[in-house]
Amino acid sequence: MSFAADAKVEMCRQHINKKCCTAAEIYGILLYCNTFSADEIRIVTESRAFAQRVEKLFQRAFGWEFDQRIGFEAEEGKLVLAVVEPEKIEQVFSRFGYERERIVAHHINLGVLESDCCKTAFLRGAFLAGGSVTDPHKNYHLELITGHFNVSNELVSMLFEMGFSARNSRRSGNCVTYLKQSEAIEDLLTTIGAPVSAMEIMNAKVEKDMRNSINRKVNCDTANVEKTVNAAIAQIEAIHSLEESGALDGLGEKFRETARLRVAHPEASIAELAAMSDPPVTKSCLNHRLRKIMELAK
Repeated sequence: MSFAADAKVEMCRQHINKKCCTAAEIYGILLYCNTFSADEIRIVTESRAFAQRVEKLFQRAFGWEFDQRIGFEAEEGKLVLAVVEPEKIEQVFSRFGYERERIVAHHINLGVLESDCCKTAFLRGAFLAGGSVTDPHKNYHLELITGHFNVSNELVSMLFEMGFSARNSRRSGNCVTYLKQSEAIEDLLTTIGAPVSAMEIMNAKVEKDMRNSINRKVNCDTANVEKTVNAAIAQIEAIHSLEESGALDGLGEKFRETARLRVAHPEASIAELAAMSDPPVTKSCLNHRLRKIMELAK
């Protein structure tokens, strides 16, 4: 399964306790499901765990089963739960403060979500029905998609009050509320019942940081080696130039020893050459001798 599917399965393990939270979670599902109209309620999902949870939620809140259950006999494929009986739809609309015959555009009825636990349940329902989260090893992105413009704007305000800075966009006629900060995604998943998935995001971040740190170190070491090699090549060319002109013999023994060491050990660093000298000298001293050789060669 995908990372998002695993997160939803984890959320579906959350116990259904308070009746108010049961209704709030159903409310989130309805506003983010496929169809929530005066004529039909239709929930389509590929998650069997979510479909089973939806049935339990509705049974507890309203005491009845869905009019249609499509795809449940097959092992794979989409599952469809639908309500078409007017009396049932009327009951659902009434529970959330709507008048079925007068509904024009959906809004979030905050009267249904007075307590923090109900807001959390609402967000869980919204994510289960219309949410997705990207695999953290690829990117950080969580989104909630609904066809209701007002609902999307009001959700951003609700998330802001809960400490989450979300944004809205439009995609193929739908409204998308999204988060891109990894910490915010971790906190939201933990809040709505997927702490294991949130921990996986944290682990992915640690792995990325370690990988980036190693890459930076390797790049730095490679650059240092390249710098050392280029400097050694230039120094050896200068030494050969002095040898050809006979000027090297006119230098003191210390300079000639430094020249011999550099030609004999082209891969060695300044510190290593300094340690090879007889007697050993400081890095600064050997660097001074090589600079002098370079200047004479010019």
